[in-house]
Amino acid sequence: MKRRHCTVALLGAAAGTCLPLRAHATARGSAPVILVVGDSLSAEYGLARGSGWVALLEQRLQRQRPGARVVNASVSGDTTAGGRSRLPALLERHRPDIVILELGGNDALRGLPLATTRDNLRAMIRASRDAGARVLLLGMDMPPNYGERYRAEFRALYTDLAREENTAVVPFFLAGVADRPDAGQHFQDDRIHPNERAQPRLRDNVWAALQRLL
Repeated sequence: MKRRHCTVALLGAAAGTCLPLRAHATARGSAPVILVVGDSLSAEYGLARGSGWVALLEQRLQRQRPGARVVNASVSGDTTAGGRSRLPALLERHRPDIVILELGGNDALRGLPLATTRDNLRAMIRASRDAGARVLLLGMDMPPNYGERYRAEFRALYTDLAREENTAVVPFFLAGVADRPDAGQHFQDDRIHPNERAQPRLRDNVWAALQRLL
């Protein structure tokens, strides 16, 4: 698979949790609009339509909040720069109550500076907030061959940014998938993208933090 269509294999990080966040009711009350801006991990790459974690999240949300809507604006191979360029039009069109950002893995695969990734994510957080939405940031990790120092700095990028911007974060989006002993059984043949078996766990990782924003 070409590198530009890949997203990082997220390996060996701590379980995902959510940093403390003030309670907040969405502007639309019981029928929130949630915008997901991500890469292939959220775009159902290699999966049957409707089986990815975003679709599963919407199904659960609609059972609890009838009329709720999830807009999946994820693009396989996307970077934080791509997401940043697309975000203004998405905010204007969908007027979301909550924005979930799942980006950054492809930045690292392309060797982009961490400072650039941080700046792009910060700009997206602030643009979403200026549009009246709360933000949930999904943290990433890198494979061991990238070096422990780089991995540590990359992981910290998400939690540090969340603290600085006072926004919600799941430190490791693939917790319970990439860090389990039988991780290979939860990935597609490319060993990069989680398979259908992993999608409910990804949904649950996001749901645990999303509930606090709802």
